[in-house]
Amino acid sequence: MRSLEELIDATAQAEDFSGVVRVDRHGTTEVAKAYGYADRAYGLANTVKTQFGTASVTKGFTALTVMVLVEEGRLDLSTTARSLLGEDLPEIADNVTVEHLLAHRSGIGDYLDEDGLDDMTDYPVPVPVHQLATPEDYLEVLTGHTTVFPAGEGFAYNNGGYVVLALLVERAGGAGYHEQVRRCVLEPAGMADTGFLRSDELPRRAARGYLALDGLRTNVLHLPVVGVGDGGAYSTAADLHRLWEALHSGRIVSPDTAELMVTPRSDWPAESHRYGLGFHVHETGDAAWLEGYDAGVSCTSLHEPGQDVTYTVISNWTDGAWPIVELLNNQLGL
Repeated sequence: MRSLEELIDATAQAEDFSGVVRVDRHGTTEVAKAYGYADRAYGLANTVKTQFGTASVTKGFTALTVMVLVEEGRLDLSTTARSLLGEDLPEIADNVTVEHLLAHRSGIGDYLDEDGLDDMTDYPVPVPVHQLATPEDYLEVLTGHTTVFPAGEGFAYNNGGYVVLALLVERAGGAGYHEQVRRCVLEPAGMADTGFLRSDELPRRAARGYLALDGLRTNVLHLPVVGVGDGGAYSTAADLHRLWEALHSGRIVSPDTAELMVTPRSDWPAESHRYGLGFHVHETGDAAWLEGYDAGVSCTSLHEPGQDVTYTVISNWTDGAWPIVELLNNQLGL
């Protein structure tokens, strides 16, 4: 019988996988391997230390930052967005709370509705992407979207809601969103290789995100130049493993808060799982994960406490991660 590493190698070769895979069980790293190229044009190979775009994995960083501010008394789950937005974004109902936004139960209109995309590699951002580098820059694109359903009465995955949360983090926390994420999440977790890099000036260690399995076209014109609340942080497989360790050891938020965040709030039948506060949750089990999918980015980082399993799969092309994720879920019984 082939080992897990041999199965991963075979799938990576068959699918021309580009990225990094890391699997830990019972405190031991079983697999940590890199495949493909960080820069295809120059033949620069990915390594286990390569920094990759993570897309919506960033929502987990945002949610944790919010919950740190809740524990510090600067926010509450019942805090209304309106109390901090003032006259900004008037379409957001007065009763929409931090909790609604975290759980994708706010009902607000979304500036980037993924259900309306024909192709993940379209150009959906309605303004030039170089204009979007801070939460305040998003006010123009967040406005004008009508309410979809009353707050708390449904579930709809919502990118705009997490940009609104980034705005609330800034206004309640007294510092910029990126600084708050660093203070509240990255530093306590020891995630020194994670940050919000500019896509138009990536350092050598960062992988370019490619739109397709082959070719040289990158995602630099598809995504905001600097990520904010709903996506865009760059990280490594090792740092995402550190995030889970820190989350479950109480170094970011208290154990009670961590448990609250991975407690399901909504069923998500279309995706065959559930959702908590910033975290995806298994349909029937207790596995929780963060997931990112965008032009040139695919990523899943999962922790299953019953088996003490943590894995991360990051790819620098749009659909690269999913065959390896499927393999791991099947082999690990998740």
